[in-house]
Amino acid sequence: MNQPDPSVARRMLPWMVVGIVVLAINLRAPIIAPTAVLGDIQDDTGLSAAGVGLLTGLPVLLFALVTPIAGKTIGRFGAEAAVLSCLTGVLLGTVLRSIGPPWLVLAGTGIIGFAITLGNIAVPVIIRREVPWSQVSMVTGLYSATMNVGSMITLLGTGPLAAVIGWRWAVAIWGGLAVLGLVYWLFVIRLRVRRSALFAASEEASAAPEPAETRRPWREAPPEFRAIIALLVITFSGQSIAYYTTTTWLPSILSDTGGLDSAAAGGTASLFQVAAILGAFGVPLLAARTKPWVPVAIIAALWISLPVGLLLAPSSYVLWAITGGVAQGGGFTAIFSIIARTAGSDRETASASARVQGGGYLAATLAPPFAGWLGNVTDGWTAPILLIFAATLTFTISGLLAVRISGRFRGGGSASRREVLGE
Repeated sequence: MNQPDPSVARRMLPWMVVGIVVLAINLRAPIIAPTAVLGDIQDDTGLSAAGVGLLTGLPVLLFALVTPIAGKTIGRFGAEAAVLSCLTGVLLGTVLRSIGPPWLVLAGTGIIGFAITLGNIAVPVIIRREVPWSQVSMVTGLYSATMNVGSMITLLGTGPLAAVIGWRWAVAIWGGLAVLGLVYWLFVIRLRVRRSALFAASEEASAAPEPAETRRPWREAPPEFRAIIALLVITFSGQSIAYYTTTTWLPSILSDTGGLDSAAAGGTASLFQVAAILGAFGVPLLAARTKPWVPVAIIAALWISLPVGLLLAPSSYVLWAITGGVAQGGGFTAIFSIIARTAGSDRETASASARVQGGGYLAATLAPPFAGWLGNVTDGWTAPILLIFAATLTFTISGLLAVRISGRFRGGGSASRREVLGE
């Protein structure tokens, strides 16, 4: 779908922002829900430890492998079709995962991973197209924060529900969020079509023809744009390695090096997730008052403080969990704001987002097992923490280079619409 008529876009903006929030809740909650009841699932289904690990690992692997298909699908059929397919797939996968034998549990998980990949790519396209450039960073932050809130609610609610109604119903009940999303998005799409038709009827006589959106292959994209996206692939890879390695191993690190019991370690590690909300909203607020590179530099410093702090001042683990959490929420917002800022069309946004997410999530799939292997080989956590440090350093260098180049690139539209990271 081409850039909407300004009058229609202004009227639809509140509806679209709510739609992004409703969709965002469904993009992480279905993956997080089983983690609260993995023991129950294993006992009931007989899945091996590796099979249980796939309940969270398989969707992330599919994020990496399916993004090229998702990008092409959105380029051909549009972001709205991708959103509806995403929510339908999440609902179907949630039902299958909750009712089936072991093979169907894994099949449902795979369907969820494939569906969420479509949503991951569709959201940046919708934000770029529907949201005024001066508000893109704020809406991206809202999107990121909502995913974290959805994960928290699901994680906190699934365990108590399972104690009352069993793990299958406790996991299945979150499919109601997908139903809510489908109903809302069908309404919004219908409303959008109706308002666009009314606008077209009233303006048909005087409207100038819109230029057709070209199907420009990646090799024909401007060199500056390709350089920005290549740097963002590296940046998001560093972000993903640091995030998923920390998420996987921080409780174990705190237990082994800080002497915390499992409950205390898990509670401290949860701060890493909660603090992301501050970062997601902090980046837009800071960007509105500073140069474009300042938020990225602050995020990078906070990211680096996590591994450096764990190595040099491990007793302050609560502080490092919070600073790292702020960084991971802010880093996600900054990266995808830059994509929205520099892409010149829906197809370009989908292609860029697919490349960035494909590389990042592939790194996310490989990094946690590698960190675990490093810990076993070295009989300690110094090497895995150094891996996190290397990832955050990579984020710093490539992220600052990307924001520097993007500040001079005008591929995303006119200067009046380029206020994404504070320009």
